[in-house]
Amino acid sequence: MTSPHRSTPPQQQYADRSYRSPAAMAGGGLLIALALWLGGDALLRGGAHTKLMALFALLLVVPLVFAFTLRPAVRASADLLTVRNPFRTITLPWGAVENLRAAFSAEVFTSGAKYQMWAIPVSLRQRKKASRQAARGASRTRLGGAADDGPAPRAMADQALDELREIKERAGERESAKGEPTVRWAYPVIAPIVAGAIGLAVTLAL
Repeated sequence: MTSPHRSTPPQQQYADRSYRSPAAMAGGGLLIALALWLGGDALLRGGAHTKLMALFALLLVVPLVFAFTLRPAVRASADLLTVRNPFRTITLPWGAVENLRAAFSAEVFTSGAKYQMWAIPVSLRQRKKASRQAARGASRTRLGGAADDGPAPRAMADQALDELREIKERAGERESAKGEPTVRWAYPVIAPIVAGAIGLAVTLAL
């Protein structure tokens, strides 16, 4: 008979967290749509030389825009932090993470390296806005206004870093959260960019 009080494994107690930049994704989608529209028109209506230039331009531009806008993501599980940047994917067991910081960019530190997290942009404007809101709330409280309605507002990047630090603390010294960082290059993204750049340069030189 199964006990109703069976404990849940630590890695199943918390849902994975995923972070992406909605603004970057929206802008990237629009830019890719515009590039496909212009490039497609040139491929349909242009001469042989124009068609060749359009083809190589699309090979260069579409993957490049994708790499910097749609590809970046950060995923945090109970044991791993996965950082997907424009041209690399970095997998970090929580035991290898020494620090997480958001100054002018969101960064994760290990004992021998520092990696930016492109999917978590740092907005100084958001920070200033959150600071002003917190200051106004504190001022109303001091003047006898309404009681505090909740925690002070935080910029999105700071909230994300707080959540990641909390997940790291939960991982603690768990054996499954230990290991060495691994870095993989995104060759399917890099290859067409290089081919497009070389092809475009040769075509323009002809």
